[in-house]
Amino acid sequence: MGGRTGKADPNLLLGLDVPDDAAVYRINNETALVQTVDFFTPVVDDPYHWGAIAVANAISDIYAMGATPLTGLNLVGWPKDLDMDLLARVLEGGADKADEAGCAVVGGHTVDDPEPKFGMAVTGIVHPDKIVKLSTASPGMSIILTKPLGMGIVATACKAQRIDKALLNRATSMMATLNAGAGQAMVEVGAAAATDVTGFGLIGHLRGMLAASGCSANLMADSVPILAGVDELARQGLVPGGTRRNRDYFGPFVDFDAEIDPMLRVIMFDAQTSGGLLIVVERSKQEAMVEALGKYGTPEAAVIGRIADGSPGTIRVAGRK
Repeated sequence: MGGRTGKADPNLLLGLDVPDDAAVYRINNETALVQTVDFFTPVVDDPYHWGAIAVANAISDIYAMGATPLTGLNLVGWPKDLDMDLLARVLEGGADKADEAGCAVVGGHTVDDPEPKFGMAVTGIVHPDKIVKLSTASPGMSIILTKPLGMGIVATACKAQRIDKALLNRATSMMATLNAGAGQAMVEVGAAAATDVTGFGLIGHLRGMLAASGCSANLMADSVPILAGVDELARQGLVPGGTRRNRDYFGPFVDFDAEIDPMLRVIMFDAQTSGGLLIVVERSKQEAMVEALGKYGTPEAAVIGRIADGSPGTIRVAGRK
């Protein structure tokens, strides 16, 4: 994300000057537009599932802001010599997932591209006074994660054709799961701050939240949910380049207890596709949030740590509770 911010506009509540998961533009005192965009190359072999995952990933930013998705525009890069029936399946998967989210697909654009890409530009709405930002965490608050980690490692193993079918199916289902339930719970209970976990991994996205909020965090490694079987893939060296770059870049901001398994450390940096929401809530609301997440059927409702009053943007990871 970058570029010129343009002329100051008092209705632009969140944009390039104050980066968040999505831009927010106030229409009136009751309604603000929330806008985001994301697209990527295939993360699984099945075109239908890739389409569904790409749209779930794009809409996730809307839920992270406490907003409701309204419309989507398809973004497609497609090679001239690649079967158009495959593209039809990608679009079908995306359309079905958008329909599940109550998000109307209203158009899109396709360009010739040597490597296939698919995603969506999504617009949602939120009350201007009820935006959930990533910059409003405070010391003492609880940190909750709503999906397990390991999707980047799974995608790498899939490309290498070195993954068990059952594990791939579980991961595919996880990535295609909307964060709608987590968003509903967040709004119902009242989250203090939130972001979604995608390419920068758990550590990278938490680091961004902490730096913006002027806080640090203490995590409990044993409480971080991980998709079963991912640790073995990591031990086989099936770690994506994005995960390695995350570890190199964000590693200096993290203090791991010595006994923490090196593979667990890697997974905490893993570059996620369509990961869960990272929700920060007042400790007095922690139990209510966990209950609400359970009611809405989120894959996880794991309390993984606390916001702390330390050097902004730093994270300590303890090996035992």
